[in-house]
Amino acid sequence: MKMNHVGIMVGDMDKAVEFYTKALGLKIVMNNTKVLEERETAIGKMCVAVFGEGFKGFNIAHLVTTDGIGVEMFEMKERQERHEVDFTRLGIFHFCLQTDDFEGAMARTEQYGGKVRMDVHRYHPEDDSKQAKMVYLEDPFGNLFELYSHTYEETYASEYE
Repeated sequence: MKMNHVGIMVGDMDKAVEFYTKALGLKIVMNNTKVLEERETAIGKMCVAVFGEGFKGFNIAHLVTTDGIGVEMFEMKERQERHEVDFTRLGIFHFCLQTDDFEGAMARTEQYGGKVRMDVHRYHPEDDSKQAKMVYLEDPFGNLFELYSHTYEETYASEYE
């Protein structure tokens, strides 16, 4: 099994595309495209099956990370203003990207309307040979994402405090 893509609900597609490309360096595969609720085309039928009757349409864009993982963004016609994080609810609450440029990514996140939620933390501050670090941020719509300095396996290959 390989990771293919993640889907994110956003509040303004143009702002989302700008944020994810300029702040985080993702590449556009398919830019902002309007999808209407209809039942004549294959995509229309699929969307009705996924979103149900009466979803009224949405804008969609497809981006990709430098290692080929897709980020599919949806701007529904009817939506909340922001994602409200509720850590008591089940489900996915963040995604994680890997970078060597924490300071630049954090600065660009704020420059393009996102938020840095915490200071950068090291997993093993007691051991200078283990430099894995992380930080949580959010996009302009309140979606949480995390930055890692090392791969997932490198980060968790040993116990941490």
